[in-house]
Amino acid sequence: FDRTLTHELIHAFDQCRANVDWTDWRHLACSEVRASNLSGECEFLQELNRGKLGIVKHHQACVRRRAALSVSLGQGGSADDARTAVATVYDRCARDVAPFADHHQG
Repeated sequence: FDRTLTHELIHAFDQCRANVDWTDWRHLACSEVRASNLSGECEFLQELNRGKLGIVKHHQACVRRRAALSVSLGQGGSADDARTAVATVYDRCARDVAPFADHHQG
């Protein structure tokens, strides 16, 4: 529950801070990258419970996968378009850890 709440609060923060246009794939993708990255939903044990195993850059792969899924569901578009939107914004948005002072990826 706490991860879901954190995920949604990050979207709320993004809306207040950046006035997100939720119909713009890039805006949505950035918020989804941030929410997946910062909420804890890609922590090792969460992924293990999903049957997703990986060591090298697994956190980044999880964030990309979950953000693309959310974008695809939110926009009703193709999975390929969602992955492209996430790839376009990933580097910049994954570095944005606001409102947290610091964030260590798991």
